[in-house]
Amino acid sequence: MGSVNVELPAGLKQRLTELFPGAAITRVERLGADTTGTGETEKGLGYGRPLRVDLRQPDGVERKLVFHLAGADGYGHDRRADRAAEQLLAWDTFGLFRGHVRAVDVGAVRADGGLQSLAGAGEFYLVTEWGEGEVYAEDLRRIARTGVAEPLDLERLDALVAALVELHAQPGTHPGAYVRAWRDLVGSGEGIAGLVDGYRADVPQAPAARLAAIEHQCLSWRQRHKGRVERLKRTHGDYHPFNLVFAPGSRVPVLLDTSRGSQGEPADDVACLAINFLFFGVEHRERWSGGLGELWRRYWKGYLARGDAGVLECAAPFLAWRALVLCNPEWYPKLPAPERDRLLRLVERALAAERFDPTWGEEAMR
Repeated sequence: MGSVNVELPAGLKQRLTELFPGAAITRVERLGADTTGTGETEKGLGYGRPLRVDLRQPDGVERKLVFHLAGADGYGHDRRADRAAEQLLAWDTFGLFRGHVRAVDVGAVRADGGLQSLAGAGEFYLVTEWGEGEVYAEDLRRIARTGVAEPLDLERLDALVAALVELHAQPGTHPGAYVRAWRDLVGSGEGIAGLVDGYRADVPQAPAARLAAIEHQCLSWRQRHKGRVERLKRTHGDYHPFNLVFAPGSRVPVLLDTSRGSQGEPADDVACLAINFLFFGVEHRERWSGGLGELWRRYWKGYLARGDAGVLECAAPFLAWRALVLCNPEWYPKLPAPERDRLLRLVERALAAERFDPTWGEEAMR
């Protein structure tokens, strides 16, 4: 590969001193993607622009190293977490078989330009603040049992709608994030493909053929809608009742665990919470109308009046995604087979249409 002489970054120089005490740096070059190829076979894109660094140790041994710093692109590396995952995967795998170059170190570039090694790290961890209160799921369980939505319940529902409207008013960062949101929806391990793969072969009302048909329909939805990048907004990414917390008597929700890059299609968030009104209501369908049914109607009416009515054109595959979680016995083992069928039939109806109609949810609960 061709090269251009460059100055060694101070942080890398310090880290090499720690790894190879007393070694002298004899050569530093920036490597291109493909500067020797020409014509049709010339490579035009590479993942980052690495540095070659040659060292001579005090005992005369020479070492040739490559410093890799991943760059952002639209091929699954647009998030910092993606780029970190690539480097950590390389650290874990480069030494697994004979003939492959060995990884010498792995880490992160600190804000001051220094290098923070992670070579001795195991699993990563996260420390967050505590969200005081009770998860919204407990409200839904109570309302399902009583069949009554109290004034505080209506106010909390309005607050959850307002939080979504405010969030979805914020633009995303780049058009590729919208395309990725649809790709992750269908193809990621946490998305539809991963959830379908997680079903046992003997789940009543969810045979492999039925799940495959849902997956294929969702892929078709992705192809039709992934180009609507003007719809890109900030999203929560996991707006379900176990990630929403209310302190006693409070009307202000605390949000937990934003996911999947926190931007994409607003229908993701809207569908995520919506289907839970149905899910929590199936055990007490005789009390649906005056309790969770009232929340269902108020939720859609409130969001569509203040938010983006275009979510109805995109909601179906996101409803399918969430239903595949709720209907899998690995996640919710006590859901009866007839109720699993009820949710999946709603999903199939939505996927077969061009636009979701919220009245279909009420019809499904009758």
